[in-house]
Amino acid sequence: MTGPGIAVVGIDHDHIFGMLGNMLKLGADCRGWWTEGHPTTEAQFLETFGAFDRVADRRVLLDDGAVDLVLIAAVPADRAALAIEAMEAGKDVMVDKPGCTTLEQLAALRACVARTGRIWSVNFSERFEVPAVTRADELVRAGAIGRVIQTVGMGPHRQRLHTRPEWYFEKARFGGILCDIGSHQVDQFLHFTGSTEVEIAHALAENSTRPEYPGFEDFGEIVLNGDAGHGYIRVDWFTPDALPVWGDGRLFILGDEGSIELRKYVDLARSETGNHLLLSNRTRVEHIDCRDAGLPYFPRLAADIRDRTETAAAQEHTFRTMEIAIRAQMKADARLRPGG
Repeated sequence: MTGPGIAVVGIDHDHIFGMLGNMLKLGADCRGWWTEGHPTTEAQFLETFGAFDRVADRRVLLDDGAVDLVLIAAVPADRAALAIEAMEAGKDVMVDKPGCTTLEQLAALRACVARTGRIWSVNFSERFEVPAVTRADELVRAGAIGRVIQTVGMGPHRQRLHTRPEWYFEKARFGGILCDIGSHQVDQFLHFTGSTEVEIAHALAENSTRPEYPGFEDFGEIVLNGDAGHGYIRVDWFTPDALPVWGDGRLFILGDEGSIELRKYVDLARSETGNHLLLSNRTRVEHIDCRDAGLPYFPRLAADIRDRTETAAAQEHTFRTMEIAIRAQMKADARLRPGG
C-alpha cells in the first residue's frame, strides 16, 4: 500500500518517533522536516531518520504539493498555530498530544477545520500505539463485558528531569499535567463509554515533590460523569527507578457483564513485555497476549486522507477530548488560586 506524502514540523517531543515511524511503515513518502532550533530529540531523530532532509523554512514543506499530511510534535503551546498554518496551506494534520493548550486555541482550530475541511487528528498514543487497546476495543464492541459502566485510566511517567528541555517546567508551554498526559486518559474514557456530555466532577493537579520547579506538576486526577458512563483518571511522574519501562500504564474497563484490565507496557514483576489483557466475564477468565493486535489508527488515517472520511477518530471526538482536558486543567488551577 502506498501511503500519503508527509512532512514533519517540530520534533520537540519524542512522540514524533512513533508518529513518523508508523506512517513510514505504511509506505508514506517523507518529503522533509523542520524544527525550531536544536531540541533534545535532535540527535536521536537524526540517527533514526537521517535520510530525510531538514529544511530551513517550513513553508517549503507547506508549499509542497506532494505533501498530504503534516506531523507536528513541537512544544505543546505552539502546536495549534502550526496546525492552523498547515491546514490553511491545504494539508491534513496529525499532531502530538496535547493538540492545544487553551480554549482559545481550540476555538481557532474548530474554526479552521470548518473553514478548510482539513483533518485535525491528535495522536493519543496511549490508545493508538498500544495493541492491547486495539484488542480491548474489539472485545468491547463484540459485547464481551456488556455495557461499559466506567473506565479507570492510570498514566504514570518517569521524571528524568535532567534530560528534559526547559519548556517541560513552564506550565504555559506544556499546558499542565491534566491537559497534557491527562488527555490520553480522557480520550480513552470517551471512546470506551461513548459519552458525549460530560461533567468534570473533580480535578486536581499539584507539584508535591519539586519546589525547585514551580511550574512543574507531578500528580493529577480527574473524576468524570458522562451521559454514558463514568471515569477516574490518575496521572503522575512517580515511576520508580527499578521499573524497566517509563511507566506502568494501566486501563480498567468495567462493564455490567465483565471487566478488562490492560497492563500496557509491563506486567509488573512477571514480564517486561507489554500488551497484556486480563478478561473476566460470565463465561471465562483469560489472559490474552495482544502484541499481534495491530495499530489500526495509522492505516485508517491514511484512508481518511484519501477518502475524506473519519474512521481513525471522529473529528468531534478529538475536539471534545481536548476541551475536557483543558477544562479539567482550568478547574484544577482554580483550586490553587485564592478563593478558587
